[in-house]
Amino acid sequence: MIPKIEFCNSRIYDEKWREYFTALKKEYPPYKTLAGKIKKIERVWKEDGEKILREIEKSSGLKWQEKKIQCFVVGRSIAFSYPLTIMVYDDYPIDYVVDVLTHELIHQIYIQNSKQGELYNAWAYFYRKYKAEEENTIIHIPVHAIHYQVFMKLFDENRLRREIGYAKEYPAYKRAWEMVMEKGAENIIEEFKKRVA
Repeated sequence: MIPKIEFCNSRIYDEKWREYFTALKKEYPPYKTLAGKIKKIERVWKEDGEKILREIEKSSGLKWQEKKIQCFVVGRSIAFSYPLTIMVYDDYPIDYVVDVLTHELIHQIYIQNSKQGELYNAWAYFYRKYKAEEENTIIHIPVHAIHYQVFMKLFDENRLRREIGYAKEYPAYKRAWEMVMEKGAENIIEEFKKRVA
């Protein structure tokens, strides 16, 4: 079962982000622009979304557990997986928004399959094996490995390079990508998968 991604907005949720960024003296787009942004991401997601969801499932060896996932689109934020939240960046190409969403959906498949401790052994192994790394790096090693597979099977190396380039701003993400490129995405995924209960 491949879930439906339901793009939505919440005025209350968006208002909290507005307050946060306003306090930082940063510009925040008007709420009325969100409907147009959602339509834009829906159009692009319609082209590749199902293929991406299938590849995440195939590469991870995990099954989607939910029929529908709400994805909140806000004026400005950091992206995160639960509640699934993205923004449609005005200064980035729309396919980059898809890449950000893909990253968060990889986290989502892990979340959905962790309810009864099914991934405990795999995560415990990764935390032991990579104990010299910071936690955010450890978490992103298998996430980036699956994202690598999505890029290479559905898109191209240029899009992968762009993602790795953007990650350089975030040391933990940068380090996780370095490890994926050194050790090989398939090897990392296999290491994780064989320890899933």
